[in-house]
Amino acid sequence: MTTQPHEGGRRPIDRVLAPSFAQGLADLPIDELRERRHLAEQEEADLSYARRLLQGRMDLLRAEQRSRAGDGAVPAGSRSDQELARDLASVLADGPRSDHGLGRHLTAEPSRVGEHRRAAESAVDDVRASDPSSLSDAELTHALEHLAALESSVSESRHRVQGVMDLLTTEVGRRYREGETSVEDVLAAE
Repeated sequence: MTTQPHEGGRRPIDRVLAPSFAQGLADLPIDELRERRHLAEQEEADLSYARRLLQGRMDLLRAEQRSRAGDGAVPAGSRSDQELARDLASVLADGPRSDHGLGRHLTAEPSRVGEHRRAAESAVDDVRASDPSSLSDAELTHALEHLAALESSVSESRHRVQGVMDLLTTEVGRRYREGETSVEDVLAAE
């Protein structure tokens, strides 16, 4: 799973984080400015989704660690399917997170769900994270470190995309505030 931009790449992240994407904004037509903002917003939604997938995997592994620490060492594969399902439901239940960021209200839905799901799954395939009880303590620790590094990379890219979105939103706001564009102009163009 790579969310780092590549110069000259064609992926949305490559385009949004290219230096030229957020340069010369004052000279762009409002339609182009809005199009760029929409692309950046969509990329943020996709990165947020990928990040949450990784965090969910990490939550499962941490739950396994807590289970082992609380009840003594749990022998690999010793929990029943019912116990695993119960633990999974508990981990995935909505509740307060201690490791969440400030986030934003996203109006875009993730557009590349399958792509990100496959990338997150392949990122954890080698650590057999779908059955954390089968991992040794050392494998569990290694898997968590691996996923934490991936999540950190996704978070860094997401933060950079948010910076680009802020620049684009500021320029759109300036145009309305200074009367360079109006709602009527936008509606007439549609």
